[in-house]
Amino acid sequence: MGCEKWEQKVMRFFMNPYLRVPFYIFTLTILSLLLPLSFLLLARLSYVKYPSLPSSFLLSLFLNINPALLQSLVSFFSVTTLVHSLTGKFTLLYGSPLQPRLHVAWIFLCVLQVTVGLGIEAIVVSGVWPDDYGADKRSLLISRIVFFIGLHETMLHWGRTVVRPVVDDTIFGGARSEKWIEKVAISAGFGALWLWRLRDEVETLVLVVEIKRELLIGLGISDFISWWLYYLTVTIGMLRVVKGFIWFAKGLFCRRPQHSNNSACEDDSKV
Repeated sequence: MGCEKWEQKVMRFFMNPYLRVPFYIFTLTILSLLLPLSFLLLARLSYVKYPSLPSSFLLSLFLNINPALLQSLVSFFSVTTLVHSLTGKFTLLYGSPLQPRLHVAWIFLCVLQVTVGLGIEAIVVSGVWPDDYGADKRSLLISRIVFFIGLHETMLHWGRTVVRPVVDDTIFGGARSEKWIEKVAISAGFGALWLWRLRDEVETLVLVVEIKRELLIGLGISDFISWWLYYLTVTIGMLRVVKGFIWFAKGLFCRRPQHSNNSACEDDSKV
């Protein structure tokens, strides 16, 4: 009896458009931010591995097992974003371009959510969450901007290929067209995360490698993957910038011949 009443309340909630749409946008935004949050978590883990900080058994277990899975997932979606940026589509494990099979999307979403949750829990329980944490300020502003664009593009690809199909099917029972307010909400959430922590900490992915080289400390596979992820995201950002310039140039120069033809036609009509 209690379960039936609860189901009725849930159905009423989802049937109410004034509550369902804001809940849909909120859920879509939170789940889309899992990917940039994964970069933040990987950056903190690379920092934790470098100094000789006291760690609990939970953190030690996570550092040995969970980061490999997290790096694999983030690497997969970074590579697929790069492929999509170059070709405009990606069909591996997908039913059609940018539309994964629903059960595959569920698996990716659940695994990444559990992995990020366990990572955050491990760091919080171990007390490795210093307020003065931050990367060295040696990077250029241009590289930060390009990385920001690349990570934003990767997050949008993650949201469209995995998060949106799952949320659409759960809340609306099927696919739904993308609205501008949803894009604004996701971008605003990403901007807030970037300004809060991500912009100062994500460069640790490459700075730890540089510090280890200077101190002649051996590099591991995890360090190389972190370094590779950073520059892969920068490459995605560069492609996005180049595409933006091409689009701007095409729109600028393609209108001029049309304008000149119109003016020529006007002159002919006058004659």
